[in-house]
This record gives sequence, structure tokens and C-alpha cells, in this order.
Amino acid sequence: MKRSALAAALAALTLFTASAQAALFEDDEARRAILDLRQRVEQQRQAAAAQQQAQQQLADDLKRANDENANLRRALLELQNQIESLRTDLARLRGSDEQLARDLADVQRRQKDIAAGVEERLRKFEPVQVTVDGREFSADPAEQREFESALAAFRKGDFLAAQGAFSDFLRKYPSSGYRPSALFWVGNAQYANRDYKGAIANFRALLQQAPDHPRAPEAVLSIANCQIELKENANARRTLDELVKAYPQSEAAVAARERLARLR
Repeated sequence: MKRSALAAALAALTLFTASAQAALFEDDEARRAILDLRQRVEQQRQAAAAQQQAQQQLADDLKRANDENANLRRALLELQNQIESLRTDLARLRGSDEQLARDLADVQRRQKDIAAGVEERLRKFEPVQVTVDGREFSADPAEQREFESALAAFRKGDFLAAQGAFSDFLRKYPSSGYRPSALFWVGNAQYANRDYKGAIANFRALLQQAPDHPRAPEAVLSIANCQIELKENANARRTLDELVKAYPQSEAAVAARERLARLR
């Protein structure tokens, strides 16, 4: 009886131990499964967190890229506006340059016209080279015009006008290169106007100033003619003799010899 109970107890103990061991094994498996599940959940959570972080980083990068693109577009737009403004300014400057060029050309043309006008006016006052009675000298244009005007009056036979014009010329231009010729012609005008003494004075003034003047022999002959008109035949003969001696090769000397022959 006791042995049976003991066997039964041992059998029960063995069964309980086996059951306990089986339960313990099942708990380990469950814990491992839970740990494994937790590990996978954690991995998935970490993966999800990493993915979310990556997505956030991507979103941030995209936002920065959008901001940079917006800034770039604004900068490009501003640059384009500046370029258009510069083009407008350049066009305006080109227009101003063209206007300035036209204005400068106009100014240059006006300056050229003014310079030409001034030069033309100055030319009227600048001395010119003239040749009268074989002598070349410099004379003012006004001086030349006045002498030629007086000579033109003489050649027209207006001896009073010629005498006045030559007398005015001699007073106005006392140092003129025309002076010897003017003295000759004013003397001839006075002779024509029967102012013989005045004519003699001007002919002698010519001889005193320019004894080698081409008109000098004619001036001596004219003095003799005036003396003849004044009935001063003796003086006329002396004057004609002086002419023949001083200018023997002149045409006036030929005329003097003829008149000397008539005066004897």
C-alpha cells in the first residue's frame, strides 16, 4: 500500500516536473518570440523614423531649392529689368550722341562759315602786292581802290574830280607806295586845270622823293610845259636841258630836244 502510494507520488512528481519543464519551455519560446517581435517592431520604427527623417530632409531640401529658385528668378528678373534699363539708357545716350554729333557738325559748319566770313572781311583790309609804273609794293585794299578811282576820274577827263581825289589820297596816305605816281597824276590834273604853279610843285616833289622813278623824265618835261604856259621860257629851256642831261635815253628827252629847237 505504501509502495503504491509512493509510486503514485513519484509518478505524479515526474508528471508535474515534465509538465513544469514543458511550461517553462513554452515561456522561453514566448519570450523569444516577444523579443523578436519587439526587435522587428523597433527596427520598423527606426526604419520608419529614418524614412520620415529622410522625407523631412527631402522636404527641407526641396523647400530650400524652391526658395533658391525663387530667389534666382527674382534675381534674374531684376537683372533683366536692369538690362532693359541699360538698353533704354544706351538708346537714349546714342540718341544724345547723335544729337550731339549733329549739333557739333552744325557748330563746326557755323564756325567754318564765320571763319570764312572773317577771312573774307580781313582780306579786304590785308595788304596786297600791286605793281604801278613798273614798281611793286604792298598796299591796303582801300588804298588801292582810292588810287584807282582817282586815276579812273582822270582818264575820263574829269580833271577837277581827279585833282581832288589825288590830293585827298596824298593827305590820307603820305607814306604810300602810290605816292610818286599820285604826285605825277595830280600834277597832270592841275596842269589840265591850268594850276601850273601847283603842278610844278607836285612834279618837283616827285623828283625829290623818287628821282629814279619811271615817271621822273615825264615829270621834268611837264615842269617845262608848265613854265612855257607861264611864259617862263628861259626857265623852260634850263629845265629841258636838265632833262636831256639827266635822262638822255628817255622818250621825254627826245621830246625835250624837239622843244628846245623850237624855243631857240
